Amino acid sequence: MLSVRALFTEYANERGAAVKAAQDVSFDVPDGELFTLLGPSGCGKTTTLRSIAGLERPRQGEIEVGGQMVFSSDKGVFVAPNRRNFGMVFQSYAIWPHMNVFKNVAFPLEVRKSRPSRKEIEQKVMRVLSAVQLAELADRDATKLSGGQQQRLALARALVMEPQLLLLDEPLSNLDAKLREKMRFELKRMQREFDLTTIYVTHDQSEALALSHEIGVMNEGRIVQIGSPRDIYERPRNKFVADFVGNTNFIDGTMLSAATDDARCRVATPLGDLNVQCVEPLAKGTPVVVSVRPEDVELSETAPARDEDDNLYRGVVNAKVFLGDYLDFQVKVGESVLLARVHPSLRTPTGDPIHVRMRAEKCVAIAETAAPRAAA
Repeated sequence: MLSVRALFTEYANERGAAVKAAQDVSFDVPDGELFTLLGPSGCGKTTTLRSIAGLERPRQGEIEVGGQMVFSSDKGVFVAPNRRNFGMVFQSYAIWPHMNVFKNVAFPLEVRKSRPSRKEIEQKVMRVLSAVQLAELADRDATKLSGGQQQRLALARALVMEPQLLLLDEPLSNLDAKLREKMRFELKRMQREFDLTTIYVTHDQSEALALSHEIGVMNEGRIVQIGSPRDIYERPRNKFVADFVGNTNFIDGTMLSAATDDARCRVATPLGDLNVQCVEPLAKGTPVVVSVRPEDVELSETAPARDEDDNLYRGVVNAKVFLGDYLDFQVKVGESVLLARVHPSLRTPTGDPIHVRMRAEKCVAIAETAAPRAAA
């Protein structure tokens, strides 16, 4: 297991001022799982990864892997990067251009202190090249590989060391959209096949949702929410997470009564009173925003059957965009405009009336600021 505790990492900018890159970062990753640090540029995710790798020396905190402390500010422990047995794949791949595919992967084994025999090196190299589907290209010059092949080569070079921990820093960002999608499946397959404990850094929400067992969303140097991909997407605990991970509608409102976490509650909004889900305790009168994903804004030309907690409205189609496998509708309800994502079989013309349904469990109330909590 990887355990990161109260990690603070700072560095000086070009003017010599301290940049607080990672602030009180804590998380655990069980053996064999993939944990993603997700956030915008400059949020501290790469600095956190480099701190784990030993390429940055944190100011404070602890990092422990498999029961071994590799960094502790209190105990004065700092294990050098080359002694941590971690594999790392960078955004740039860092392929050695003067070596062929086989030699690129073999090199880390050839320079280690306890160098395996030539036969063992060949067996280990061909095993990982087979895993990344590059065995037939073992003799090819590394510079003659495609972008996707170079990415897999960089991964093979990290895997051949049988690392205790695999660290991936934006490894797919240089690939085109279709290749990125294909490589997500490859990465997930290899991570499971090798049973690798993996830390993955990305700003791409789709990658994080597709690959991760758990996600830590970062903003301004801090982790603001940790959870499974489904929890992060469906139960965001603040406005930043709801806005950063996917598209959403925000509806301003005020709590009409106190609510405990995981409870239905009612919120006064410009649309009228909404039945919503509260993911944390909120006091009556708390200003909130209600987050509703576009795919959860259900549209129909006829009035839908109503369940007790459903929110039903009549609106007008304001605009729509055809995007192949789905349509994006803008629907005006009163003075508010909602984004809905629906099947392309819905052909309601712009300007026509339409029925809107939003189920209570899909409408998540989030405190606008640090709001007073409901009494226990």
